[in-house]
Amino acid sequence: MEKEVKSWEQLAELIASSDQEGIHDYMDENKSEDIVHAFSHLNRTEQNDLLGLMSAEDGASLLERIPQSQAVQLIEDTETETAASILNQLYSDEQVDIISELDDDDAHAILEEMYPKEAENIRRLIHYDSDCAGGVMITEYLAFESNETVGQITTKLRDNSEEYEDYNVQYIYVVDKGEFVGVLQMRDLLLSKASVPLSKIVIKNALTVKDTDHLTDLISFFDKYDFYGVPVVNEANILLGIVMRKHVREAENDRFNTELLETQGIVGGEELRTMPVLLRSRRRLSWLSVNILLNILAASIIAFYQDTLQEVIALAVFLPVISDMSGCSGNQAVAVSLRELSLGVVKPYELMRVLWQEVKVGLINGVVLGALIGLAAFFWQGNAYLGLVVGGALAINTVVAVAIGGTIPLFLKKMKVDPALASGPILTTVTDMLGFFLALTFAGLALAHLV
Repeated sequence: MEKEVKSWEQLAELIASSDQEGIHDYMDENKSEDIVHAFSHLNRTEQNDLLGLMSAEDGASLLERIPQSQAVQLIEDTETETAASILNQLYSDEQVDIISELDDDDAHAILEEMYPKEAENIRRLIHYDSDCAGGVMITEYLAFESNETVGQITTKLRDNSEEYEDYNVQYIYVVDKGEFVGVLQMRDLLLSKASVPLSKIVIKNALTVKDTDHLTDLISFFDKYDFYGVPVVNEANILLGIVMRKHVREAENDRFNTELLETQGIVGGEELRTMPVLLRSRRRLSWLSVNILLNILAASIIAFYQDTLQEVIALAVFLPVISDMSGCSGNQAVAVSLRELSLGVVKPYELMRVLWQEVKVGLINGVVLGALIGLAAFFWQGNAYLGLVVGGALAINTVVAVAIGGTIPLFLKKMKVDPALASGPILTTVTDMLGFFLALTFAGLALAHLV
């Protein structure tokens, strides 16, 4: 703990003293996670001052390490020329991720100050959705014409070594006037005679993906093939970029984290505690305020059966258990459906298949859980009817909960509603209402045996 505190205090001192060399050394000597932790402990003014004291290369390195929301905030607060010089140092996919989050005026101003080639590339890539190959690919790769010789290429590599030093040079991509021809391994290039044209040593019929392929298709591709990256082409087979395995995994992880936040009612994607308090509060309240109305509906069931509840006060102990256990079972089903939807394993129209699969699990789990809570009620109160009431209510509610939990994400997806955001609250409301209704109705029917 001491080490962590010392780390960010040290960075704050370097900023206060405008020690540019010390900041450069700090970035070189510390691990990424330590830098992110220290940066997050700085106030907004210190964060902006830090970026202003860095070289463009160090600034780009910082933006690559910190969460994207923090990177966007930093660029928003930075002078246009400085922001442009830093973005020039980033990979194309990271440039687009940041520029796309800025308002139009800021984005336009920064693009005007960037290198023309970089700006043109961003304007082309920014039209792709973030969850397709075009939105994940990078445009930093080596591609040469098939009629060029090995000698010409090795000369180009030597002459442009500084430009290519950050490129992935495990493979060279061969094109014919922009059209993708194949892949050339660096080993084959180095071991071939200088006079040999690339067309003679290129690996043709190499696998590619389309720029419109969805993230789920890319995940499946890299699950099937152990490739470092894959070329991206358009409908005309023109080489546009490269999708790297690590970038697909990062995109998959980002999507999972966003869905996780949305299932908990945090609207707007990523949230960090370094964000403005009012923004964080607004994002959470946007769904919590709706949830109040849903909970009032559930509570109305209890109000309607208050006479029964007064007669069998022991039932009040089990009502939250019934609703909570059913909700947990349903949320497990929601999680599985969301995951299968994201992977493309299940489609929105497969409601009945998913329903049947979940009902089978629900019947088994419902009977087991109902028996456990029923036995607990019996041993506590010595009343078998109380055990039947709470056990039966939990058993039935569990079946309904998993059935709803498994199918509602598919239904919402089909209706063009975000299943991650809406599934949880709808499930909770339904299972609470049904759980209370079943327990109190059964208690009313068996009231003579319970009092």
